[in-house]
Amino acid sequence: MDNILPYADLAAALSRLGSPEEPSEFHGTLCGVFCSQNAAEVDPLELLDVPTEDIQNDEEAELLLQTLAARTLEALMSSEMSFAPLLPADDLPLATRVQALALWCQGFLYGLSSRRKLDLASYSEEAREIIGDLSQFTQAGLDAGDDQEIEEGAYAELVEYIRVGAQLVFLELNPATHPPSGNGDKPTLH
Repeated sequence: MDNILPYADLAAALSRLGSPEEPSEFHGTLCGVFCSQNAAEVDPLELLDVPTEDIQNDEEAELLLQTLAARTLEALMSSEMSFAPLLPADDLPLATRVQALALWCQGFLYGLSSRRKLDLASYSEEAREIIGDLSQFTQAGLDAGDDQEIEEGAYAELVEYIRVGAQLVFLELNPATHPPSGNGDKPTLH
C-alpha cells in the first residue's frame, strides 16, 4: 500500500507555508473533515492556519495540497479499500512513526469534530468504537525498555486498524459518495 504522496514533500510544503502542523496531523485533519463535511466543498488550503497570501505565493505547495486532497478523497471513496493514513516511512525510528500516528489520530478527530451538530449517538456502534479507539491512539507512545520487534508488530496492526477504520467512518458518514461493492456487502473491521 503506497502513500498518497511522499511524506517529506508534504512536510516541506507545510514548512514553506509557515504551518506548524506535522504532515500526519494535517492529513488526519483533512480525512476527518472529509468525513464530517460535504467533501466537494472541502478546500485543503482553508485548513491551514497561515495567511492566504502566503499560500498564493507558493503555487507548488498549493498544487501539492490540492493533489493530496484529491488523492485522499479518491482513496476514501474507493471500493477497493485502498485508503492509507499518510505516515513517515518505515525506515524512520519507530518512536517517530508512533508520534506521527498519534498526531494523525488527533488531526482526524479534530477534523471530524468540525461537523455541525456532531451526534455520535447517531453513528453505528462500530463507528463509535472506531472513534473511541482513535481517541485512545492519540496517547500512543514508546517506553525505553519496550521490545522493538513486538512494538513494530503492534505499530503495523494500529496502522492497519486506522486505515480500515477511518475509511469505514468515511463510508458511513458519506453513503452516497462511494459505489456499491460488487457483492453488495459493506466492508467491516475485524
